[in-house]
Amino acid sequence: MRYVPHTEADIQQMLEAIGCERVEDLFDAIPEKLRLTGPLALPAGLSEQEVEAELGALAERNDHAQGMPWFLGAGTYAHHIPSAVDAIASRSEFTTAYTPYQAEISQGTLQAIFEWQTMTAGLVGLDVSNASMYDGASATAEAAMMALRITRRSKVAVTEGLHPHYRQVLETYLGGLGTPVVTVPRGPDGCTVDPTPYLDDDVACLVVQQPAFLGSVERLADAADKAHAAGALLVTSVTEALSLGLLRAPGDQGADIVCGEAQSLGVPMGFGGPHLGFLACHTRHVRQMPGRLVGQTADAEGRRGFVLTLSTREQHIRRERATSNICTNQGLCLLMATIYLALLGRRGLAALAQRNLEKAEYAKSRVRETAGLTLPLSAPTFNEFVVGVEGSAADALARARDAGITGGLDLATHAPEVGPAVLVCTTELCRREDIDALVAALAGGAR
Repeated sequence: MRYVPHTEADIQQMLEAIGCERVEDLFDAIPEKLRLTGPLALPAGLSEQEVEAELGALAERNDHAQGMPWFLGAGTYAHHIPSAVDAIASRSEFTTAYTPYQAEISQGTLQAIFEWQTMTAGLVGLDVSNASMYDGASATAEAAMMALRITRRSKVAVTEGLHPHYRQVLETYLGGLGTPVVTVPRGPDGCTVDPTPYLDDDVACLVVQQPAFLGSVERLADAADKAHAAGALLVTSVTEALSLGLLRAPGDQGADIVCGEAQSLGVPMGFGGPHLGFLACHTRHVRQMPGRLVGQTADAEGRRGFVLTLSTREQHIRRERATSNICTNQGLCLLMATIYLALLGRRGLAALAQRNLEKAEYAKSRVRETAGLTLPLSAPTFNEFVVGVEGSAADALARARDAGITGGLDLATHAPEVGPAVLVCTTELCRREDIDALVAALAGGAR
């Protein structure tokens, strides 16, 4: 009875109130053969020390980026997280409820969100950012729906370079609306072809990932010109937020809505989640932005304060007027990313992004000079690129695993047209000797 808050007298009183003699009477509707007739076959309880040892042993059976060279990206990225991020995020001043429904009493939370919005808007080159979202995939789908509301058109064009999982989420969102999704293919260099033939008068937006799923840096300015000429918006989705520290801001290249995933900015990989979605736009479109928006104001005594300026969610307004009903503010992940950005600063972020680029360029140079490996796509990349292998990518990755390396993503399912190939990601965590070992393993050599 340790975890049951009711006494025997309480239980008997409740049973009498509902006309039952025993607790077991509540389960009469369940067939006898399906009922548990004895105690669960569980081992005896352990001490805290023993439980920690057991869980630690189980955790060690998992491969992780700190335990081996790691070259797997494809939407979730291994980056170094300064210890200060966790230390500051764990301070009691930031302890709050799951989500600030009575937000104005949580000024610290609102200020952190306001700082995040400011940093995000600056990174992507647009006027305003919302208070974060679940993840990059749902943020991309929300951006497409936002474009449909703004343009009052009925179709969405998506480049083949969009992450396949993002595409699935997008189609799930739009499927319920009966909104057709048009695919703009990629060219032989890895970049999107001229989208003009795919942009008719019904297309609300062109969704372009930057860098694309296979790592190619897209020609955003050209895509923006083509989309705008057709009366559509350009939505840019970013899965590797660190690239914003080096590549020209999407908003400065004509993007109308920029969304994506900020997990790279101080949030652990966590086996794929939780992640941190973001969405930014021009001021003229802010009324169609999903989620929450925190603004700065002053109280009656002139003191600086923060409020929920816009929160067009179903909890706050009539359902039929909500811009979204399944997005939320990822408060803790947002806080970690905000601390991370504040620690690095503008120059630190750019320097880190440059290191990622240099690691990738070194790896590509090693691939070029290694027999049996190719670079099938010629477009510029950031920290992720495709390596063609002989035989099968599965075998190549198996050789990498045998050498103690997580070698990347097998593209057989996601991009079979590039042939047997692996999507490789090199971040600041990848050492030169690790890159050399990966190249040797993918080519079939010994480490």
